Amino acid sequence: MNNVLEWLEKSATNYPDKIAFADVENTITYKDLDVESDILASILIRDEEVKERQAIAFYLEKCVDATVGIFATLKSRAFYSFIDLRSPKTRQTKVIETLMPKIIFTDDENYAEAISMFSSYPDTKIISLETLLSDVRKELETKSYEDLSERELLVKRRQTALSNDPVYVNFTSGSTGTPKGVVVGHASIIDFIEVFTKTFDLNKNDIWANQAPFDFDVSVKDIFASISVGGTVNIIPRGYFSNPTALMDYLVERKPTVLVWAVSAMCFVSIMNGFGYKVPTSVKKVIFSGEVMPIKQLNVWKKYLPEATYVNVYGPTEITCNCTYHVVDRDYDLKEVIPAGKAFENEHVFLLDDNDKEIREAGEVGEICVSGACLALGYYKDKEKTNAAFMPNPANTEFLEMMYRTGDLGRYDEEGLLYYVSRKDFQVKHMGQRIELGEIEVAASSKDKVERTCCLYDNNKKKILLFVMGDADKKELLEELREDLPSYMIPNKVIMIDEMPMTKNGKIDRNALKQVAGL
Repeated sequence: MNNVLEWLEKSATNYPDKIAFADVENTITYKDLDVESDILASILIRDEEVKERQAIAFYLEKCVDATVGIFATLKSRAFYSFIDLRSPKTRQTKVIETLMPKIIFTDDENYAEAISMFSSYPDTKIISLETLLSDVRKELETKSYEDLSERELLVKRRQTALSNDPVYVNFTSGSTGTPKGVVVGHASIIDFIEVFTKTFDLNKNDIWANQAPFDFDVSVKDIFASISVGGTVNIIPRGYFSNPTALMDYLVERKPTVLVWAVSAMCFVSIMNGFGYKVPTSVKKVIFSGEVMPIKQLNVWKKYLPEATYVNVYGPTEITCNCTYHVVDRDYDLKEVIPAGKAFENEHVFLLDDNDKEIREAGEVGEICVSGACLALGYYKDKEKTNAAFMPNPANTEFLEMMYRTGDLGRYDEEGLLYYVSRKDFQVKHMGQRIELGEIEVAASSKDKVERTCCLYDNNKKKILLFVMGDADKKELLEELREDLPSYMIPNKVIMIDEMPMTKNGKIDRNALKQVAGL
């Protein structure tokens, strides 16, 4: 197997009338998904002259129509990239200027905005995917598939396809303010998804409840894991994650068995007392990632869904979704951290010290590095950043082994399990001591009346700042922290906030907190 489209074609053959994707208003079967994406791909190749390995951007919210667009894009041997509609306009423009897509797919609701923002790019055509697919469906009422599809063009494109053709480009934050586009190919997705589905026994009977936006790689585990086994994906509208009753109604109604969610989404449910309203008892597997899961919030989930399996998965976008996992197999103390776990099959996860020597001893902290078929194809049109992060493993002197430097710090325990410690950026020198800000966050999160925490360091004033969401008393919290932390790790200032700001990828937005603190 060398192309993710083989999963769709197999499921369309085996389960033609089964729902592949559903949103609040629409559904699509595997057969219709295969047929409509064939016809749309034919239009792209024939009329729009989309070239191989060319970008097609999506400027719309996730929906059933978007999935048709995704697979049509892949059938034309192009790759997809979703633009976050809520990101700043300057960021959206930078992404489009990097991609220079042949086509920007939007919908009727966002068409005027897309025209006003991107019509100045002469080589880019803006198309309402909603209108185009509506026309295709009307034509299918009177014409045959053979009349509307260009099989010769599709077969020709497929015959030239390579396993390292890009599937998508997801943009992550860049330290210089310029977004970095992570390019992920067919071979890496196939390698990961086949292991992912096998490891967690995901199968045709599973129903996904998709939380992640399609510009975030968590969605890859929903879209491609499901089509690979013939499952069903229910797409949850973004707005439901600010409306707990709508979210819980949707989950109870759709009866999902699998949740592959960001930690922030799980915390939203537990903090907002979603389970006090309704409990989706159909859920059997909860796979979470993105940040360290607060034990207090996980315990709420375990209280209401005690029979579900909970799995912590770790890994940056650059290694295709995840590289390690740990099945939660016991109760954890509030001051403990759930392990990142062990490497997925066919992935090599290891630690390097400051001298690029591999760390094998328990307890010693080093940078988490990853090698294997999981690696992305680098950053789109950015050779300098690619070479800085993707490089030969310096610990391997026998042959060329490419690896990715995650920028994360980790350590092993006595059993060989990996623990995420913090970002290298979050390790600071304070009062002559090296401090992991994540350790302060875990200690604070364990206290009563504390819902979520985030710790920052003011380099100018040399002060530790602790942001707290909850009803805790600041003075009492600091006193309690003295029982767990040495004096040099006690925050210099506690800042209470009503809501923790989030990035588009569902992580705590530290830049927004810096603005709150005036840093």
